[in-house]
Amino acid sequence: MANTVTIIDYGIGNLLSVCRAFEYCGATVNLSSNTHEIATAERLVLPGVGAFGLAMQKLRDNALVEPIHAFANTERPLLGICLGMQLLLDRSTEFGDTPGLGLIAGEVLAIPKTTHNGITLKIPNIGWHELHASQSNRNWCGTVLENTNQAMSVYFVHSYHAKVTNSHHELASICYGDTPLAAVINDAGITGCQFHPEKSSTVGLTIIKQFIKI
Repeated sequence: MANTVTIIDYGIGNLLSVCRAFEYCGATVNLSSNTHEIATAERLVLPGVGAFGLAMQKLRDNALVEPIHAFANTERPLLGICLGMQLLLDRSTEFGDTPGLGLIAGEVLAIPKTTHNGITLKIPNIGWHELHASQSNRNWCGTVLENTNQAMSVYFVHSYHAKVTNSHHELASICYGDTPLAAVINDAGITGCQFHPEKSSTVGLTIIKQFIKI
C-alpha cells in the first residue's frame, strides 16, 4: 500500500504520539513487532526513549536486530527518532560500552555538563533549538529536511548525543551552550532525528511528510 509506514514496537517509545503524527500526515501506519513485516516494510520508523542498553536488549529479545539490518540493506527509507537515532550508531557510552545497530558509523556520548568557559549546563537538554546545516551538508535537497528552513526550531529531550565518524553523515546540528550537537544524521536511506518531530509542531510535521514522500 502506498505511503505505508511500519513503526517498530519493541516495548520502548512514545508509540501513540508517533503513530498519530504519521497518520495525521497521511501515512498508513503499521505498528509491528513482526520480523517479516519489519524486514519487508515500505518505510520503517525506529522510535525510542530511555536508556540505550535497555533498548538494544529489547531489540535483541524480540529478535529484531537482523530484520532491521535486512531492511536497511534494501536502502528503503528508515527513520530513527530520539533514542532510535542513537541506536543507529556503532556504540554508546551510556552506563558502560554498549554496541548499537552499526548502520551509521559513530558513537553516542554524554552531553558536556559545562561550556568551555565553565558555565554549568542543564542536563538533560529539554526544549526547543534551531536547526542549522552542518558544514559538510549545506544542501538538504532529497532529505527529510528538504522543505525545512534553517533556524527553524524543533523539540529535544536528551542527555546523550550522536557523534558520527564521517562529518558528511551529519545533516543538521544545534548549539547547546557552546557545543554543537548532531540533530539529523543521514547515510543513504537511513536517517536519524535526535529531536521529536511528532512533538515539534508544524516543522516536525513537515519533516514527517517529507519522509513519507522519499
